[in-house]
Parts: sequence; C-alpha cells; structure tokens
Amino acid sequence: MISSNRLLVATGIFHPEAGGPATYLYRLLPQLQQRGWDIRLLTYGDAPVDGYPYQVQRVPRVFLPLRLWRYNRAVRPLLRWCDLVYTHMVDLPLWGDRHAPRVLKVVGDQAWERAVRSGWVPPTTDIDRFQVERYSFQAEFFKRSRARQVRAMDGVIVPSEYLRRMVIGWGVAPEKVKVIYNALPPELERPMRTQTEARAELNLPQDAPLLLTVARLTAWKGVDHLITALKQVKDVHLLVAGDGPERARLEQLAAPLQKRVHFLGRVPHERILLYMRAADYVALYSGYEGLSHTLLESLYVGTPVIASDKGGNPEVVQHEVNGLLVPYVDVDALTATLQQAFSGDTRQTLAANAHLGMERFYFERMIAATAAHLASFRA
Repeated sequence: MISSNRLLVATGIFHPEAGGPATYLYRLLPQLQQRGWDIRLLTYGDAPVDGYPYQVQRVPRVFLPLRLWRYNRAVRPLLRWCDLVYTHMVDLPLWGDRHAPRVLKVVGDQAWERAVRSGWVPPTTDIDRFQVERYSFQAEFFKRSRARQVRAMDGVIVPSEYLRRMVIGWGVAPEKVKVIYNALPPELERPMRTQTEARAELNLPQDAPLLLTVARLTAWKGVDHLITALKQVKDVHLLVAGDGPERARLEQLAAPLQKRVHFLGRVPHERILLYMRAADYVALYSGYEGLSHTLLESLYVGTPVIASDKGGNPEVVQHEVNGLLVPYVDVDALTATLQQAFSGDTRQTLAANAHLGMERFYFERMIAATAAHLASFRA
C-alpha cells in the first residue's frame, strides 16, 4: 500500500465511449483502487458521471477554444489535489501546478493521425517514414508539439517495443519509457464451438477456405492489398468485418472477384470472436499497429494469423510458428503467403501453436505491471 496515493486520470475519451483508451481505463481503474489509489478522472463528453466507484467529471465537446478553457479550469484544482497524474493523450490543457509527477500512456502517434485525418499528408503515408521526413508546416508543427509534450513527462508507458523505439526517436530519454503489453479483456471467453459449428451458426460454407480481416476501413489498414492479392489465389473467400471511409472503393475493387469478398459491416464483438473461430486465418495487413488486439484475440480463440511485418505485429506473431508475417507493402509476397497458408497442413500446424507466448498478454500481468510502475513514482 502506498502512503500518498491521490491519482488524477486525465483523458480525452472514457466509458461508455468506444475506443482503446476508454476501454483500457474502464477496466484498469477499479484494479488500481483495490491497490490503494484514490482516483479522480477528467474527460471530455456528455455522458452521465454517476455509477462509477471513483469521481468522474466531463467537459462537453463545444467549440475548441472554449472546450480547452473549460477543461483547464476543471483540471487546475485536481492538479493541486493529486500526487500523480496519469494522462492518456497529448494536447490536453494540463496547464497549472506541476508538483506531482506526470505519466503518459502513448498508443500511437497523434501527430501522424492528425496529419492524415486533416489531409496534410496522403492517407497512405507510412507512419515510420513520417517520423523522419519533412512535410507541410502544419504537420511539422504538430510533430514538434507532440515531441515536446512527451519529453516533458516524468514517465511514458507504451504497449510495444516498436512504440518504445518511436517515442525515443522523439527525443525522450530511454529510461523514461516503459513497455507494458496490452492485455486481452479479463472477461473474454473462447467460443466453445468447433470451427465446423461456428461456420454452421454463421451460415458460412463448410468447405470454403475462409480468410477474415477485422478493421476500420481506412487506407492504412491494407484491405485493398488483401483484395488485390486474392485475385491470384483461387477459391479463398475474404470476410471483411468493419466499416469506414474506404468501403465504397474497396467494394468496387472487389467486384471482379465473383462474390469471393464479403463485406459484413460492423459486427458485435462477441460475433467477431465467433467469426474468428470459423475462419481459417485472420489477416491484418496494415501499415501501422501499436499492438493489435485483433491479433491477440484471434490467437486466443485458436485461429492463426497473417500479418504485415509492421509496428508491433512481430512482437505478437512468431513467423511460421503461430502465424505468418509478410513484408509491407509487397503484394507479390502477400500473394505467395496466402498460397502457402492454404496449402498442405500449414493451417493445422500453425493453429496447434496459436497459444504459444500468449501469457505475455494476460490481463492480470498487465494490471500488476501498470500498478507497480505507477507506484514507483510515489516511492
């Protein structure tokens, strides 16, 4: 038990909103309370604040300057109250008292995301190239701002060694950056059906080779490359679970494949796990992943994966052990990998090893590591 334990959690999104940081905090904070932390949370949004075992304040998402002013007005007394600040995004207006250490969790590059979203760089801009090349004034401004804010933190938590290297590249001292892997949800249950039973429940053909991809349909998720490669691989069907701005273009690209590409739209999470169980492989050929929950969940239910060799994917996928890694972008290599995946006993061999290494991503392990790291700032 720590003697001085007032924790301010500053974030931009929180339960019941969707998104990784919102879900992560909702699961994490009760565990920190059990370890002696007195928690107060500040976020944007309009949802009710009752029903949580800790204090929650929300600042409505009004006109940006007013929103920032209101957030800062709300955070100032909390900064004086707390012993530690745990924040979950840059650009939060945490202007005020600096007596308490500040720890930031970084799950991606907000400068790159903003540059892509705002059209300052092409939507296919590689995140690793973005780190080292120069772009428009706006993009460079936010790159410098992001790096300056992260360097000012007393500690940084990242979910992969890949992101640790990226953050150090922003000029952050290596000793400040701690890797704590993302975790599978504590309530996650393996579908008890066999692959045959899962296909029957979902009304999927029993004898068709099935490839599933689960992603928001944006340019960097690489679904277009999967479709292009599939044109050279006979008989395999691709199930696309997700929606997004690229859907119309992807449907047009898939039109010549004679109904071998099936767009499922948004699928509830419990059904996603069933689709994973029904598929022969889950594919994630994206240009960026910090540490993918999709890959973790697929391996958890026993389905091997095919993934790009980008981001944190190689920290999850052991090539030719529990899945296959493919250079990005290399459609010829992707085509050859799909042909390999659906030939001989490749699938059975990889599926038998799906569990290997999964203990690194258990919820209890993530909680214990996070609690210990935060407590180290109050020693």
